[in-house]
Amino acid sequence: MQDRQGQGERQGQGEGRGRGEGQGHPGLQNPQRPTEQREPTSSSQPVVNRQAIVDGLRALGVREGDRILVHSSLSRFGYVEGGAPTVIQALLKAVGDSGTVLVPTLTGKPTDGPEHPPEFDVLRTPCWTGRIPETFRQWPGAVRSLHPTHSVAALGADAVRLTTGHEDCRLPCGEGSPWVNLARLGGKLIFFGVTLDCNTTFHAAEELAGVAYHLQPQPTRCRLTDAEGHTLEREYVLHQWGTPRRFAAMTPVLEREGMLRQGQIGAATVLVVDDGPMLEFTVNLLRRDPWALACKPTSP
Repeated sequence: MQDRQGQGERQGQGEGRGRGEGQGHPGLQNPQRPTEQREPTSSSQPVVNRQAIVDGLRALGVREGDRILVHSSLSRFGYVEGGAPTVIQALLKAVGDSGTVLVPTLTGKPTDGPEHPPEFDVLRTPCWTGRIPETFRQWPGAVRSLHPTHSVAALGADAVRLTTGHEDCRLPCGEGSPWVNLARLGGKLIFFGVTLDCNTTFHAAEELAGVAYHLQPQPTRCRLTDAEGHTLEREYVLHQWGTPRRFAAMTPVLEREGMLRQGQIGAATVLVVDDGPMLEFTVNLLRRDPWALACKPTSP
């Protein structure tokens, strides 16, 4: 459920929901660039600083050495002193030098396909997942995986390990991608002010389970430019937009299974999900019922 289609992949399919990570529909308007947060306009608006974010994450089980992937809405916190950079600094502090932080830097759009192949420059192509990821991917030392629609950016001890080789994955979120690799390494998923509708890792589950509605029938040849300016071409099977998802309905299910914890930082509801158990649970669910996360079309 990350996006509900009709609104594209972002709302029922897992790429960030309307006003969640990427405000507006990807590909239908220019991606937003990072902007400074305005001063609070109301005394009732929470003011959040770096330590408050670290403390909130600690209370939800995030520890030094963790590998975390963060979906986010900056505005849902209230007023963050220092804006997106403060959130990034807090994330890095929470996991420490031995940990790793990843963010989704998605660029896919509904028109991507064999007739309109996406082009991707790992340094220059902006993401549509919001101010925090767009600031993060340009952070000193950040590395970004090389994929035309579903890249991630990372900082920390395992940043290179988790992002390397994405260009050789035929499926956006399948085996060998950062989305699956993080789960295999015991990572955690963090949701700042957004719901599981933004959980792109549910797409990894769909790809591992082989559901029929998720991928385009024909591959697309895409052109990629790496950090050294080298251009390469690869064939990918891209996501098929259009099937509404129900990802957020998994929240009570995962909580009941002990894989999800909820808390609050400022005005934002925060979810922390154990990535590996969640992925395994969801793959098994989809193998039993391929439509468990999606809205099955009704017969005319």
